[in-house]
Amino acid sequence: MIVPSLLKTPSAWASIACAADSRPDTERPYHLSLAREAGSRRPTGPLASSRATSCLAMPGEHGGWTKRSSGSTWPGRIRVAFARRCNRCWARRHLSKSAISRVVAWLKEHFQRWQERDLSEERYPILYLDGLHLKVRLARRVVSGPVLAVLGVAPDGQKQLVALRLAVSEASACWASVIASLQRRNLSDPLLLVADGHAGLRKALENWSSVKLQRCTVHKLENLLDHCPVHARPEMKRDYHAIVRAKDGISAREAYDAFLSKWRMLYPSVAASLEEAGLDLLTFYEFPKAMWKGLRSTNSIESLNREFRRRTKTQGAFSTEAAALTMLYGLVAFGQIELRRITGCKTMKGLLQEGWTTAA
Repeated sequence: MIVPSLLKTPSAWASIACAADSRPDTERPYHLSLAREAGSRRPTGPLASSRATSCLAMPGEHGGWTKRSSGSTWPGRIRVAFARRCNRCWARRHLSKSAISRVVAWLKEHFQRWQERDLSEERYPILYLDGLHLKVRLARRVVSGPVLAVLGVAPDGQKQLVALRLAVSEASACWASVIASLQRRNLSDPLLLVADGHAGLRKALENWSSVKLQRCTVHKLENLLDHCPVHARPEMKRDYHAIVRAKDGISAREAYDAFLSKWRMLYPSVAASLEEAGLDLLTFYEFPKAMWKGLRSTNSIESLNREFRRRTKTQGAFSTEAAALTMLYGLVAFGQIELRRITGCKTMKGLLQEGWTTAA
């Protein structure tokens, strides 16, 4: 059930056809990592224009893990060899059943290694946490289970998928197990966590009490609209935008206090909803202004979840938990879903180095 959805584009055909080759890893240069094709010199052929961005740490030549940024370029001889092999596989028009079996086994093996990899050498100053629901057969019944996803931002600003886990719910115990797994695998504490207001997730984040938290301003606006009368919503939105779109943190705090004073008189439940999030809505003002747009909401991981839903909407239900997670992993590993750099990434390097030095 995994392969048909992956084989919808030429770049996916190229990656899977090459993966089906049974030769040792050291004889297959494309197995080292999937990198973006860049530069003016490109191979020719029907698949020459396909691009694959490495948004994951991939298995290296000697069993280790290597990371390639989206701007890395393959050497010319490797690009040519890759294109020639892809063109030969494309000319076959289809893959045999045994090749498909090898592809699925290869993908599952790499997903297992990725899921249990050591994170001591990976650095993610910013982490986004969110969940999406997929229909999966669990305990002989098809249920809608949440996939808990963690998206990290590397020091160079490149977004990377850090973790995927299928859970029975988004309760605090489930999110706590995800965070505990990251800590057990030696992930360094981030500087900022960006999340929505889900009660289970908020409670689980207490395990990272020393890390700053940014509540999603978009989710909070939706909550405020639910509490506000319809005729007063435009006025309430203007007052709220004065908080999250202020020129600096001081002005935002003044707008925050003015909002509470005004709406405690007009409609107390609106003020109470804003107070529930507190000053966690304003954490992004402590970072460079160029990064505010990318930090004040969970849009980065929400867009990833939208792509996951779009690529799996034709799937009625996944037969197993492993099938669902391997499918999502493959979409990112093969570059079918491209993760870009965070807004304002050029301003974060010095700030994040200073932050880690202070934390140490």
